[in-house]
Amino acid sequence: MKARRLWLLALTIPLIWLGGFIWFLRASQEAAMDGNATDAIVVLTGGAERVETGFRLLTEGAAPRLFVSGVHPESRLADLARGAGMDAARLAGRVELGHAAASTRGNAVEIAAWAKLREVGTIRLVTAGYHMPRARTELRRTVPAMRVVPHPVTPARLREDGALWQPRNLGLLLGEYMKFLGAEAGLSGLIGGRRA
Repeated sequence: MKARRLWLLALTIPLIWLGGFIWFLRASQEAAMDGNATDAIVVLTGGAERVETGFRLLTEGAAPRLFVSGVHPESRLADLARGAGMDAARLAGRVELGHAAASTRGNAVEIAAWAKLREVGTIRLVTAGYHMPRARTELRRTVPAMRVVPHPVTPARLREDGALWQPRNLGLLLGEYMKFLGAEAGLSGLIGGRRA
């Protein structure tokens, strides 16, 4: 009887893990929620097209202000604008940069402090689709009252046909899934909570 329970447990745990990974893949493919008004746009640095997307949303009027979390300490707005092909003068006064965060958990803390100071209650969160579940988990834990509207960005390397099954991309997604599970368990500070 004990052997049968162990066998069932040994079968059940991988099936639950696999089901969770399938959910994670679907969640990482979720489309941006357009049309929802927010107090601010928040961009998590660390991947291609995120800052550019945030600047575009700001210039399109998706929100009146933008906060970029986790910016390199030496980078300034002019540097980010130049990299995005934007005129920094058009962004001045509406964009703030956070230089303190070095992890997703750190992003949540940095965003919470900024939002409290600015009385921001709703944000449009811009990050990679595969990073969105973990980022939302960390924000929910740090600022439970904040409403987060996801605006995922799909990196070019994941937009190609069959991209999910390329070893490099599959490794990225599996690693991010494990980090997400750690964040859900409250272990992000212990198991590599670095940004994606």
